[in-house]
Amino acid sequence: MKEYSKATKRIDVSVGESVKIIRQMQELSQNELSRMTGIPQSTISAIENDRVQLGVERAKVLARALSCHPAVLVFPGWDIEQESAA
Repeated sequence: MKEYSKATKRIDVSVGESVKIIRQMQELSQNELSRMTGIPQSTISAIENDRVQLGVERAKVLARALSCHPAVLVFPGWDIEQESAA
C-alpha cells in the first residue's frame, strides 16, 4: 500500500501575511530582509500587503533568507496529514 500526504487548509493566511509573519518571527525589518535578498524594501512591503504577487523566483530568494521552504510562503495555512492510498 502506498503512502501519500494529503494537504488540508487549516487557517486563512494570505501569502503576504505569511512573509510578514515569518520575517517578524526572525526579528527582521523589511530593510534588513531587503539587504539580505536584494529585493527592494518597497517590493517587500507590496508583497506583505498583497499588492504584488510573490512569484516563484522571489519565493525562492525570500525562503533562502528566511530559512524556510518556499512552499511555507506560497501555501500558508496548509497542514499535511499522512493517509494510506486505497
